[in-house]
Formats: sequence, structure tokens, C-alpha cells
Amino acid sequence: MDSNLDHIQLPELNLPHFEPQLQEKDGRMWVFDALRKKHLVLTPEEWVRQHWINFLITQLKFPKGLLALEKGLIYNSLVKRTDLVVWDKDGKPYLLIECKAPKVKLTQKTIEQACMYHKELKTPFLVISNGLQHICLSFNSFTEKFTQEKCFPEPPV
Repeated sequence: MDSNLDHIQLPELNLPHFEPQLQEKDGRMWVFDALRKKHLVLTPEEWVRQHWINFLITQLKFPKGLLALEKGLIYNSLVKRTDLVVWDKDGKPYLLIECKAPKVKLTQKTIEQACMYHKELKTPFLVISNGLQHICLSFNSFTEKFTQEKCFPEPPV
């Protein structure tokens, strides 16, 4: 990080450490998003999302081209945006990741919100994360039920 950014307190997350490109502009912190190839305002939620992107690509070996950010979908006639969707090689949604700020507790309400997005996309896997705690669920489309998993899903084949 740049030396002038040392005063910024960014929480250590329960995800592999990486050094995102940060810059200060107009009194705000910005982070470079390698997927969208542009700088975004660094919010606590964005800090978590950027760590997830890095983790998926560098550690879990998901192909970068299969990741999409803030995909729009309509739920109860409201336009909503998912945080991170991973597609399989056939172009079907595979993994939905809902990112929260580290201060946000993962409660039943948080899980229910992520499940609303899931109803539209019907991904086999759903992860809800505040960067410190992660809940990974697999979805059985026949029983329409979620099961909590101990491991993150492998990249789609």
C-alpha cells in the first residue's frame, strides 16, 4: 500500500491476505477492481468482496472470466443487485456470494436476504460472508432445501 494510506484502518479478514491496489482521491479511498478494471469506492462491503474475488481466483482457481459482479435481477418487482456470481462453463449460475461489511452479523435475516436472491438464480451453492465469518450452503433443487457445507465449492467443471 502507498505510505499515505497507512492511516487507513482496514480490518484483517478471515480470507487469505492480499494487497489490493488502493488510492486516495477526493478524500475517499478507492480500490482497483481487477474484474471490472476500474477503481471503486472502498466501502467495508467492497473490502470483503475484493478479498473474495482474490480468494476465488488465486486460491480456489476459479477462472476469472466466470465471475460477474453486481448482476441485476428482479425480485418482487424490485431491481436488486447480487454481490458476486460465479457461472459454470455452460453459462449457468453456479455460486452466489453475498458480501456484508465485517461489522454486520450473519443472522437468520441476512441468510434470508441472500436466499431471496438465490430464488432467482438457483445456484447450486450460496455463500454469505462478512469477511470474518462465512456460511456456505449447497442447494438441492429437487427438495428445494439448503444444506450447510464445511468446505467451499470447487470450480465448476
